[in-house]
Formats: sequence, structure tokens, C-alpha cells
Amino acid sequence: MRVLGVDPGLTRCGVGVVDGTAGRPLRMAAVGVVRTPAEEETARRLVLIERGIEAWLDEHQPEVVAVERVFSQHNVSTVMGTAQASAVAMLCAARRGLPVALHTPSEVKAAVTGSGRADKAQVGSMVVRLLRLDAMPKPADAADALALAICHIWRAPAQNRLQRAVAAARRGPVPPSPKGISPS
Repeated sequence: MRVLGVDPGLTRCGVGVVDGTAGRPLRMAAVGVVRTPAEEETARRLVLIERGIEAWLDEHQPEVVAVERVFSQHNVSTVMGTAQASAVAMLCAARRGLPVALHTPSEVKAAVTGSGRADKAQVGSMVVRLLRLDAMPKPADAADALALAICHIWRAPAQNRLQRAVAAARRGPVPPSPKGISPS
């Protein structure tokens, strides 16, 4: 599975592509940051993020896009910019028919380090170890994007089983077929 991880931000939007499957060694395909100038108006910055993400989608052809779920912070302007950048990433993926997975920061930390309270340094250190990198990707947004992709690769099989079980429960029990007639 090839996953594009997106750590949304208005100034720096981390992007990272990881190949792999749960239980197997992972491989980083690419990592970087889509940057926008702080002095630009927000609408223009969102267009620049869209172009950057579209270029990553074109170049790396992921099967899934994993985006950090925006969570409440005290700084409303930061939350707004993060939410807007997140929406752009989801829109770009949806436009191509790619599945979008949202993961909270604590889910990502727990998946990568074993603790949902890990700090950025611990997450970065584990990303280096798990992907067998020589150094931690800079800035931290890039390492966080890789952590999102890793989290999704490891969590996707369980999430898919859960989604199938929920869908089956909503459909209700399958009525027994009359004797001698096989369902088709």
C-alpha cells in the first residue's frame, strides 16, 4: 500500500509517502513540505497548497491519503489555518476518488511510539528507526507526515475489519434460505 501522509498547515504543510503493509518493513518513497508565504492572503495560500498537494499526488500516485484530524487548540487562527489546509488535502484526494483517512495526533503518536502522549522528538526518532533513515526529516512537519502514513498502514487492516462489521450489523441478520434453494 502506498500512503500519502499530510500534516496540514497553512505555512508549512508536511507531506510524506510511505510504502508498505502491516507487519512488513516500511519504505519511505518521498518526504517534503508544501510552503506558503505568510504575507499572502489566505485564499491564495490555499491555492498554493492545492497545487503542491496535486503535484505530490501526480508524482507519487498514492492509494490512500492520510490526514491529521484537526483538534481543538487555544489559538483559533492556528486551528482555522490547519482546518483549511486539511480540507484542501481531503478535496484533492476526493477529486481523484482516493480514500481519505483521518487520524488524531494521539492515534499517530500511539501507533508510532506506543504512547499517545509522546513528544515530537520521540515521534521523529521512531520515524527514523521504522523507515531506516539516516536522519530525521526536517522540518518536524515532514516527519509528522511520514508518521501519519505509517499510522495508517498499521491501523488500516483493523479499521477495515471494523467498518465491515459495522456495515454488516446495519444490514441486519441474513434470513435463512428455504431448504433446497441456495442463495446466489
